[in-house]
Amino acid sequence: MLVRLLYVSRAVDTSPAAIEAILTQSRLHNPASGITGVLCYGGGIFLQAIEGGRSAVSELYGHIQRDARHKDVELLAFEEISERRFGGWTMGQVNLAKLNHSIVLKYSEKPEFDPYAASGRVSFALLEELMATASIIGRA
Repeated sequence: MLVRLLYVSRAVDTSPAAIEAILTQSRLHNPASGITGVLCYGGGIFLQAIEGGRSAVSELYGHIQRDARHKDVELLAFEEISERRFGGWTMGQVNLAKLNHSIVLKYSEKPEFDPYAASGRVSFALLEELMATASIIGRA
């Protein structure tokens, strides 16, 4: 059974090296677990969609909640899915600070997107838009 989980957290370390370390770890470990997804970051916030088998996604989310690199971890959405939307990436990435403000304003009250103040549905809609506009980068 495939599921999708969407969460938000605050980064403890916002340095480019720390973010790259998270992406590298994801790209190394996710393929063996059948996990795919996308990580958006910017302004000290992570917004991440994770897709895969229910057990694997649940285990990974539990690990993220205990990971010292994240704080204020909040679940935004969890659902059973019939197909993956982010299957092309072991972990794609988006730097929210580099987005066109018009895309962000489409889903937010202000030019800075705050997933803590948005619904899971709106946050996922933003991810869909980023995919449609080729804003997600990364390696398969």
